[in-house]
Amino acid sequence: MPVSSATRVTLSRRAVTRVRSGHPWIFRSDLPAAETPRAGVVQLVDEKGKFLASALSSSSSQIALRVIAREPLEEAQAIPVLQQRLREAIRYRQTRYGGCDAFRIAFSEADGLPGFIADRYHDVITVQVLTQFMDRQDVRRVLLSVLQDAFPECSLIERVDARVRQLEELPAAESRLLSGERTATRFDLNGLSFGFDALSGQKTGAFLDQQQNYARAAEYATGDCLDVFTYHGGFALHMARNCARVTAVDASRAALETAEANEKANRVQLACNEVEWIEADAFELLKDFSHPQSGRQFDTIVLDPPAFAKTKRAVEGALRGYKEINLRALKMLRPGGILITNSCSFHVSAAEFQQALAAASADAGRTVKIIERRSAAIDHPVVPTMPESDYLKCFICHVL
Repeated sequence: MPVSSATRVTLSRRAVTRVRSGHPWIFRSDLPAAETPRAGVVQLVDEKGKFLASALSSSSSQIALRVIAREPLEEAQAIPVLQQRLREAIRYRQTRYGGCDAFRIAFSEADGLPGFIADRYHDVITVQVLTQFMDRQDVRRVLLSVLQDAFPECSLIERVDARVRQLEELPAAESRLLSGERTATRFDLNGLSFGFDALSGQKTGAFLDQQQNYARAAEYATGDCLDVFTYHGGFALHMARNCARVTAVDASRAALETAEANEKANRVQLACNEVEWIEADAFELLKDFSHPQSGRQFDTIVLDPPAFAKTKRAVEGALRGYKEINLRALKMLRPGGILITNSCSFHVSAAEFQQALAAASADAGRTVKIIERRSAAIDHPVVPTMPESDYLKCFICHVL
C-alpha cells in the first residue's frame, strides 16, 4: 500500500504493538528519537515501512499521535472525515436521547474526534478544543458549522482548558461566546431543572456523565441522605424528590449557591422541605461526622469526588483517599443503608477502586454488597481498546 513519504512516521516496536491493539494514542516516549512529527495528519508505518494507520500529530504534547483512521488519509481528506463523524455523533445522541435537552454531543476519541468535546445544555452548547489539529481555523470552522446547522437555536460557547493549551503549545485564550447571544440557561435532567452558566464552573459545566446514575440514586435513596462533593446538587436534588431529609456538602461556596438556586427552582417536586447545604472540606467533615461523639447517622450516602488521580503517579495516593472517604461513610451508615460511591479517575481501574472499598469495609467492620456496577451515561460511549474512555465507576452498595 503506497504511503506518502512526506507524511510518514516510523514507529518503534512498542508503538506498533499499541496501534495494532487498537489503542488510538501513541506517546512521545514510544517514538524513535529521530521521529519528531510535525503538527497535522501523518501516516504511521512500522520499521519495514508497512502502513498501520493515519493519525493526528502534535509537535509538543506527550500524546504525540492520535489515530483517526485505519486507512491512509491525506490532510485534505481528514477534515471531511471528521465532519461526517460529528454528524454521526449528533445523530446517535438525537436517536438515544429523544426529547432530552442536555447531553454530550461529541466525546473526543470515543466518537472518532480526538481532542474535540461538545455538550448541549438546552439552548447552549459548549465546546472544548484540546489538540493542535482541532484548533486549526479550517477544522474549527467546519466542526462549528456542523453544530450550528444541527442546533440552530443554540448559542455556542468555547470553554478553554488553559493547562491543555499550554501543553499543546497553543496560543493563550479565554472562554468565550462564539455565536448566538446566551451564555447562561436552564436545562432539564430527569425532569429536574438545573441552572448553567457556560462561562463559569468546572469542566464544561454540569456532570452529564452522571445523568442516569442520578436517576438510579433517586430510586435507591431512602431515609436520611448525605451527598458529599455535591457541586450543583445533582445527586442531592434527585434524592430529595423521594426523601424527607437531605444534607449536601461541597467546598465551593459558588457551587453551593447554584445548588441552592436549583433547589428553589424545583421546590414543588421535592419531598424534602429544605436541603441542608454545608460548605466544608469533605475529608474534614466526614472525619467529624463519623466520630463517635458526633452521632451523625444516615440511611443513604453518596460519594462523588473529583478525580483523585490525574496521573499514574497519583494512583497510590488516590487509592488512600478513596479508602478514607468510604471508611468514613461506612461508619455513618445505618444497617441496611445504601452507599453510592464513585470514582472518575481513569488511572484508577474498577478493580483497584473495588479493592479500596473492600479495605474500607474490612476496617469499618461492615458487610458491603455491591448490587450494581454502573459507568457513565450512554452519551459517553466506551471504546473497548481504549481503557481511558471507561473512566467513571459508580458502585451502588447495600451495607449491613
